[in-house]
Amino acid sequence: MNKLFLLVFGLAAVGDLLAMHSPQWAALNYVCKPLLLLSLGLYYYRAAPRPAPLVLAALALSWLGDVLLLFQERQPLFFMGGLVSFLLAHASYIAAYRQHQWPGPGRALGWRLGVGLPVVVAGVALLAALAPGLGPLRLPVMVYALVLVLMVLAAVYRAGRTTPASFAWVGAGAGLFMASDSLLALNKFLEPLPDAGFWIMLTYCAAQLGIVRGLLAHAWATAPGTGRA
Repeated sequence: MNKLFLLVFGLAAVGDLLAMHSPQWAALNYVCKPLLLLSLGLYYYRAAPRPAPLVLAALALSWLGDVLLLFQERQPLFFMGGLVSFLLAHASYIAAYRQHQWPGPGRALGWRLGVGLPVVVAGVALLAALAPGLGPLRLPVMVYALVLVLMVLAAVYRAGRTTPASFAWVGAGAGLFMASDSLLALNKFLEPLPDAGFWIMLTYCAAQLGIVRGLLAHAWATAPGTGRA
């Protein structure tokens, strides 16, 4: 059954990417996008030894954000609703990362600074590029960008406090999430990007799958009878 939910996620992702890439398939977007996080959430729920409420909350909030953003062209409030949903999803992921790591200092301070600085610089550079076009959305977008950067930092700072596989999956997923949100913001507030919808969704689907697989890797490694408790 777990593989079935993962298969549905993959098919929904392919359908949504096709809708983004080819206008004649645009209607698929309204079917496939709501299926993405629903199927991934069911996969996580079935695969996790003990499904974490915070992970389920992050996936549910992401699903809500996906659905709201489907209708952003019809009513600007849907964009704000999607923004708030994903902000709360990132906050839930930050808390979930803390639950999915072992106690201890992790990597040395120098390593943490070396890895964290580029993430912060990227966030600041994105805001600087977007600032002229944000208008009344400047404060909400700044808050969102701050939480997004914190989510990526929380992911990479798990190094040394989880399995290498869990760290790699979650770190890559968080980085792709930041890339996806950055592309979305640049396309919306700066200037239209070529085939933006396709690349936004490709990085987004990979991001969500990576984070879920990484958190599951930690859960499997720490479940009773599988090694470290």
